[in-house]
Amino acid sequence: MSKADNMLSILWMLRSGRKVTAHQIADELEIHVRTVYRCIDSLCASGAPIIADSGPNGGFRILGHFAESPLLFDAEEQKALVHASIFAKETGYPFTDVLQRAIDKLKRYTNEKQLHQMERHSSGLSVLQPPVHEEQRSLLQMLETSSAHGQTLKMIYSNGREGGIVSRDFDPYSIIHWKGQWYAAGYCRLRQEIRNFRVDRIIGLEMTDQHFERPADFSARDALLGALLPDPGNHEPLVTVVIQGHEHVLNELSQHWLFGHALVKRLPGEAHFQLGSSSLTAYVPYFLLPYGKSLHILEPASLVLKLSEITRDMAHHYEQMITAMTNNEG
Repeated sequence: MSKADNMLSILWMLRSGRKVTAHQIADELEIHVRTVYRCIDSLCASGAPIIADSGPNGGFRILGHFAESPLLFDAEEQKALVHASIFAKETGYPFTDVLQRAIDKLKRYTNEKQLHQMERHSSGLSVLQPPVHEEQRSLLQMLETSSAHGQTLKMIYSNGREGGIVSRDFDPYSIIHWKGQWYAAGYCRLRQEIRNFRVDRIIGLEMTDQHFERPADFSARDALLGALLPDPGNHEPLVTVVIQGHEHVLNELSQHWLFGHALVKRLPGEAHFQLGSSSLTAYVPYFLLPYGKSLHILEPASLVLKLSEITRDMAHHYEQMITAMTNNEG
């Protein structure tokens, strides 16, 4: 570890409230005892109130008021940090290893009572997310590093369709975690516009010698949702969608990222939305299909017709599967 890391680790040990000798610190940190004395001298020179007690029960300790310094954390702050690390790890945070080192250090140099509380709180929180593969974590690390340093990437990207693999220069402004997926938002030099890309569809990234400046008014949230929600500036006709159903189903639907923004009126057992006309055929039907017969669409008729068309095609698809299985068995 660097000298700065050793100094911080010594502070954590002293915060436990017990006296520790130079030899105990040296053994714990696996450093030479002379290094311990040099670090403590530097800490004292920096203003840390470290007291050295001599004698059989002697050792180093720190004055109580320094334990409340913003450099250190109380029990509630420690709990929040541990919980945040659980969320970060399960969502595929690209620097999980570094974060885990920090949490291990936090646990290592706290007192036994606080450590017990931290363990109890960490075991009482679970986050269920799809696993993030190591390859994707590496891509996220490169995207974040490139964003921080303003360095353009050459990106090979697949749009998910056969033959849809394109190489482009990309200025990543931000990485975004949304609804279980990681996205990269930034300036696509091929299309010459702000674009969003799913990280799980990135085939490869390579640093270039080009650099960029992130616009001061850039908003990752606006960049992502702006590509999904209707743009009020494009004058697309809005269509009123009226849906009846059980209250808990309508509540869930009203919290959906698209329908929540389009909700204009809510009545008992009924919800009114205003959605772009293009979305009624593009993806709204597919959002409604999982609700099955728990929803009743009052208007528009075009949406009902589209759902009917989709379900007929699905029924035909699976009927063909059954026919093929029957023929194979025969």
